[in-house]
Amino acid sequence: MAEVRVRKVEDWVVGWFRSQAKKHGHSLEGELRQALIETVQRRKQEIAADLRQDLKQLEEKFGRFSDSTAAIREDRDRRG
Repeated sequence: MAEVRVRKVEDWVVGWFRSQAKKHGHSLEGELRQALIETVQRRKQEIAADLRQDLKQLEEKFGRFSDSTAAIREDRDRRG
């Protein structure tokens, strides 16, 4: 795992995380770690939702794309 050091964080921000850590029974480091994980997971879910929406729009415009796996295997086997 990586280690990260963040400098020049406003005192009120650190204070807020300290109070949240105490409330949740975590260390400050644990609270910050959890906040980072939740932020990344939320963003990944947003990106996945955007991609699903893009796919839906493409399917509405062009229809469902066929699965080319069988054709690729057939071509590979023919060359083999």
